[in-house]
Amino acid sequence: MKLFTVYSMQSVTATNLPEALGVRLRSMILDGSLPEGRINEVHLAAALGVSRTPLREALMRLVSEGAVTTIPRIGFFVQPLSEEELDQLYPLRAVLDPAALRLSGVPSAKMLDRLRAINRKLATARSAEAAVHLDDQWHRVLLSEANPILLGFIEQLMWRTRRYELALMDGPPSVDRAVAEHDEVLDSLARGDLDAACASLAGNLRSGKEPIVEWLRSRRASE
Repeated sequence: MKLFTVYSMQSVTATNLPEALGVRLRSMILDGSLPEGRINEVHLAAALGVSRTPLREALMRLVSEGAVTTIPRIGFFVQPLSEEELDQLYPLRAVLDPAALRLSGVPSAKMLDRLRAINRKLATARSAEAAVHLDDQWHRVLLSEANPILLGFIEQLMWRTRRYELALMDGPPSVDRAVAEHDEVLDSLARGDLDAACASLAGNLRSGKEPIVEWLRSRRASE
C-alpha cells in the first residue's frame, strides 16, 4: 500500500484550514501521492496532522470540482483524471465564455484597465495555484456583466476543470501563452471589435487542451 507523506499544517489557522487542506489534497491527487480509489480518512488525517472534520470539509470542496466523489455511509473516492472527462468538459468553455462576452458587450475602459492589471499579475504568478486563481479571476471579471445564469454554468465548469488547469499552468510556457492570449482579447475589445475578441477568447479556451492531454498520457505511462 502506498504510504502518505506527512505534511505539517500547524502554521495554518482554523479559519482557512479547509481551504489550505483543499490545496494540499489537489496537489496530492495531481502528483499521485493520494492515489485513485477510496480514501482512508483516518490515515490521511493522521498524515496531514489534522482532525477528520476539516478534512471532510476540504474533501467536500473537491467533490464540487469533480476530483472526489462521495458515497453515503461508505466514504470519499479520488476520481481518476482522464482524457474522456477532459474531452467532455473542455470544449464547453470555448462555447459558453464567448457567448457570455457577446451578450455583455464591450467592457468599459475602466474594466479593461482592471483586466490588464490582473493579466500583469498572472504573468508573474509563482505557482500553479496562483496562476489558476488569477486566470479564473480574469475570466470572471471579463464576463462579470453577462447573464447570471450563464455565468453560473461557467462557474461550475471552472471548478470541474480546475484540477486539469493546475497541471496545465504548472510551468512558465503555459502561463506566458495564457497572458498573450488574454492580451489579444483585450486589444480587440479596446478597438471595439467584439467579434475578434470572442474568437480570441474561444481560442484561448481551446489552446490548453493538447498540453493537458500530453501530460495525462505521460502520467499514465509512468505509472
